[in-house]
Amino acid sequence: MTCFLCGSEQYDHFERAESFGFPLVYFQCENCGLVYQSPQGSQAADPAFYAETYRQIYQSSVEPTPKDLWVQQHRALSLISILQTLKIDPPGRILDIGASTGVLLEAFHNAFDAAVTGVEPGDAYRQHAEARGIAMFASVEALLEENPPRFDLISMIHVLEHLPDPVGMLRMIRTDLLKESGILLLEVPNFYAHDSYELAHLACYTPHTLQMVLREAGYHVFFFHRHGFPRSSLLNLYLTLLAQPLPDEAPSLPITRDRLVGLKRQAGMFYRRTVQKLFPQQAWLPLPDEKVG
Repeated sequence: MTCFLCGSEQYDHFERAESFGFPLVYFQCENCGLVYQSPQGSQAADPAFYAETYRQIYQSSVEPTPKDLWVQQHRALSLISILQTLKIDPPGRILDIGASTGVLLEAFHNAFDAAVTGVEPGDAYRQHAEARGIAMFASVEALLEENPPRFDLISMIHVLEHLPDPVGMLRMIRTDLLKESGILLLEVPNFYAHDSYELAHLACYTPHTLQMVLREAGYHVFFFHRHGFPRSSLLNLYLTLLAQPLPDEAPSLPITRDRLVGLKRQAGMFYRRTVQKLFPQQAWLPLPDEKVG
């Protein structure tokens, strides 16, 4: 078993957990500090899991739910606001990997008048997006077979934590799909505030390890944001970043270790429990089918 980030085979046991009745074991790399599951021990590393099982386990339905659509819609508004606030040039071609129902891509199209394409392995979700008139593919490999023109913006929203080879995927995006001047938009759960231990989460990213993954894959991160939108106004549940490809001649920088991860996790979850108790309505914003109380 090798680390997803640095390739080290030295690790410690970090945490045992349970998700949807499945036992989980997380390890921590002794070299870089990344917390991850063994792909060999997790069914979530099997692509068929996302095509056939993932939504059924997580949402008790293979079809999009009102809750899921609401979160996607409000997350799309937040991401577009970030791009507009930073005055990013309107992208002409956008790819969303892990596009779900296509809500984000539809919002991108409306906001930027962009040509949009999605990759989504879940059959029902992909069909939902196709019904909205969005060009969709079941895998990145299927997209690459079409030899598409390069994209101005590629987004991966709550996807990286599911991948057994995040560095390899990001390198492939840089070399085969993204323009040299293009922008990569990523969002993942923040290990210091989010539950994170989930069946489908092969890696748990901290602000440090997330940026190290981008560095190792050949990107320069120029925007990094901790926040809770659209689920919380007080908890920094998510990490959102924007990055651009580095030139091929850029020097390779060493990976530095993430330190005191266990203590930071404990402190972050203690803060979360305290905020939830003192300010429940701000800690968790209500979803359409929820009542606060």
